[in-house]
Amino acid sequence: MQLADRMSRLGTETAFEVLARAKQLEAEGRHIIHLEIGEPDFDTPQHIIDAACEALNSGWTHYGPSAGDPELRQVAAAHISKSRGMPCEADEVVIVPGAKPIIYWGITAVVNAGDEVIYPNPGFPIFESMINFVGAKPVPIPLREENEFRLDVEELASLVTDKTSMIIINSPQNPTGGVLTKEDLAASAEVALANDLMVMSDEPYEQVLYEGTHHSIAALDGMKERTILLDCLSKTFAMTGWRLGYGVMNKELAAQIAKLQTNCTSCVTSFVQRAGIAALTGPMGPSEAMVAEFKRRRDVIVDGLNEIPGISCLRPHGAFYVFPNITGTGIDSRTLEGKCLEEADVAVLSGTAFGEYGEGYLRMCYANSVENIQIALQRLGGLLGG
Repeated sequence: MQLADRMSRLGTETAFEVLARAKQLEAEGRHIIHLEIGEPDFDTPQHIIDAACEALNSGWTHYGPSAGDPELRQVAAAHISKSRGMPCEADEVVIVPGAKPIIYWGITAVVNAGDEVIYPNPGFPIFESMINFVGAKPVPIPLREENEFRLDVEELASLVTDKTSMIIINSPQNPTGGVLTKEDLAASAEVALANDLMVMSDEPYEQVLYEGTHHSIAALDGMKERTILLDCLSKTFAMTGWRLGYGVMNKELAAQIAKLQTNCTSCVTSFVQRAGIAALTGPMGPSEAMVAEFKRRRDVIVDGLNEIPGISCLRPHGAFYVFPNITGTGIDSRTLEGKCLEEADVAVLSGTAFGEYGEGYLRMCYANSVENIQIALQRLGGLLGG
């Protein structure tokens, strides 16, 4: 079969490949500790499940508007207005299945073939994949450990050319847990404004923050009209399998993104959107308790990793990942990923799964019990001579 050329430019997420291998080993009787897949290990709060069941029993089983349930769009706009400190209207919101469609459709809508897009590296691999897929050139902005995995704004400015059309930022960040400061965002906004660039701001971990306050570049002066903000309910409300997210952008672009949804998925599942209303308007207690537990686990895994020979690990400020430096082991990232799984029964990801600047690191997701994290640390210590 002859595939279209564009398929050769499409990337993937290594996490799902490692997960598949880990599941195969489990089927053979091995006890695998899963630190590879990035999702909360908590169940969706009951009031959200109840809202979905009530919607199903009330006939919410039909097509809806491509841009989303009008009530959910209004609720999401109110949530953004409050959480990001900026005015937001319902016609600036498009409801989509998860957050990834906004990455794909947002890039598709505003980036031409031959354009350049600056994106974080190490970073979420779908950024680079989608840039390549539309025929644009991915330009990595390195995130370095010595800068707490924040971008260097002077370096960002130096990467801009007359072909640059978009900057992508992600805070709190996957895979490093790094968080951009308000000053970082203000300086990045200056670069965007000075060069007439669009910004895609990936913010699904906005509520998973352990210190400080979340800031969005979209809320800064002059940035709302040129920012595509994406968020989802997957992380904050433990709703990864529900596939519910949204994008916030100027209303003209929102209409075009809704048109892309018409062409691709028609609309998001109707009863799932009713559950989304319950999530965004309901009690935040379960989410706050989850984040508090993640913070406890963060401290356990960081302290434990720093006791293993050859490993050093920063304490991340957000998300639920650590990105330990493993250069002291003398083993490259991909090889150590394999050894951790095959020899120590611990599933982790190579830093290079998130780009070339991830070499020398592993990504570990601590959305697992403290007991399992401690077992993983013991196994890794044994593997590396600790």
